[in-house]
Amino acid sequence: MNRAVEVLDMDQKRIIIALDFSDSATTIDLLGQLNPAQCRVKIGKELFTRCGPDLVKEIIAMGFDVFLDLKFHDIPNTVAKAVSAAADIGVWMVNVHASGGREMMCAARAAVDASGNKPLLIAVTVLTSMSQADLAETGVNVAPIVQVSRLAALALECRMDGVVCSAEETSLLRTSIGKDFVLVTPGIRPAGDDAGDQKRVVTPAEAFIRGSDYLVIGRPITMSANPRDKLSEIFNQVSGSFPNLC
Repeated sequence: MNRAVEVLDMDQKRIIIALDFSDSATTIDLLGQLNPAQCRVKIGKELFTRCGPDLVKEIIAMGFDVFLDLKFHDIPNTVAKAVSAAADIGVWMVNVHASGGREMMCAARAAVDASGNKPLLIAVTVLTSMSQADLAETGVNVAPIVQVSRLAALALECRMDGVVCSAEETSLLRTSIGKDFVLVTPGIRPAGDDAGDQKRVVTPAEAFIRGSDYLVIGRPITMSANPRDKLSEIFNQVSGSFPNLC
């Protein structure tokens, strides 16, 4: 059993809020409205590129666990050094693209194992914005679920802590890979919310039922008139079936 799964049963912070902003002031203002005991946060490419590691450190100092979502995909040595740098910042989770292959993922695993701070190391399978037609245009002529299964199995062999996948794939992954693997699910939309640019979406309650461990939710919370209340609403939606989560 990997380290992530060992502590998962006691983890009350299963919602990860995507901080899809372009400046630090807006980001810090939102975080001032949220309780770090109730959620984690995700920093992606735009915010990190504009504001850099100093903002990540500031957010960690505010008490938030940070998922650094940069999806590293490069030669093994470069990815290993990037993952090591992320670990040095003090992030809780970092990810790489599983399509980078075995050698790259193993190099990333070794870098995390050698670091003082050991973030969870997650592999991205197929982006939730991609349909079967999108995959075909890249030369991958299979359904998304087939490619997800292939890459998840490879990630497990390379000792990743888990994968990022659509909630539509979690049930199959639970069957094929088992419970000792963390599933992080973007593309979550509360019932009645607009799907935006995500093509494969489910509600928070559906995602947990299908086997997701962590849910990444962005605009439904961050663009809400009252982010604190929206977060509470989502907690309430899942607490009936999963009272240990809230």
